[in-house]
Amino acid sequence: MRIARRQTSDGPRLAALAGDDLVDLDTTADLTALLADDGALAEAAETALRLRRQVTPMAEAELLAPLQPATFRDFSTFYEHVNGISGGRVPPEFFEIPTFYFSNPYAITGPHADIAVPPGSTLFDFELEVGAVIGRPGRDLTVDEAGAHIAGFVIVNDFSARDTQFHEMRMGLGPAKGKDSATSLGTLFVTVDELAEHRSGLSYDLRMEVRVNDRLIGGDTLASMSWTFEALVAYAARGTEVRPGDLLGSGTCQNGCLAELWGRHGRDHLPPLAPGDVVTTTVTGLGETRNRIVPGPAAHPIVPWRTA
Repeated sequence: MRIARRQTSDGPRLAALAGDDLVDLDTTADLTALLADDGALAEAAETALRLRRQVTPMAEAELLAPLQPATFRDFSTFYEHVNGISGGRVPPEFFEIPTFYFSNPYAITGPHADIAVPPGSTLFDFELEVGAVIGRPGRDLTVDEAGAHIAGFVIVNDFSARDTQFHEMRMGLGPAKGKDSATSLGTLFVTVDELAEHRSGLSYDLRMEVRVNDRLIGGDTLASMSWTFEALVAYAARGTEVRPGDLLGSGTCQNGCLAELWGRHGRDHLPPLAPGDVVTTTVTGLGETRNRIVPGPAAHPIVPWRTA
């Protein structure tokens, strides 16, 4: 199944993709609720596609993020990306644990939403990723068990205020505020079975590309991940639990962000994002994001109450 979420006069509605059309599901439940009820999403989609009561050309739909995740863990799994952004200094821990940080679920935006530059940022960036969506709850899972808990995948574009990020991480924490403003999710949530033909080893051979103003900036294949999504789920569930609707990002692919290219070629290689730029990401089988950058508000001053 390929599921989108569109805005209607009665509020958001899930729809199944059929060719170039979206067929509304006959339910007001969101994706997380349907995933939590085993089999409910497949039943609702199959019924909608059979009856075709409400059909909208996808090109005419106002598309929203396919889901609003309760949690978003963003990992780092592409070696070449880390090698580039670190100037060739990949820490040994990269191959010891699939590290992640918690990002802001309130920052989730639609695939075609305008993205405001975060207050005070002058080094605004994109990050091309794929996210796995959890379909059933689990705790302390093995890698072999974890695959059954993945319901499907979605494109993730994790917009980043690099100047804010680099500043805050000098404290040994983060990234946090640098990743706090916008994460665009792709047009489609695609179930695991739809990608079977693209299976490559323990990952998927899905072409990933990002463009700015229709100029190709970088690309990779999802099969370049050093850690599998099953490993990410198992690590996320260690000592805690994952729940339906949780989002786990792959991390940025090779050449999937400006900061990596700055690390390889220097800060003057490409300019940071600015109002008027349009960032487009595509991943084989998963659709796209296409977001226009717009001006953001000024940063209000914040000063400490006490100093050393």
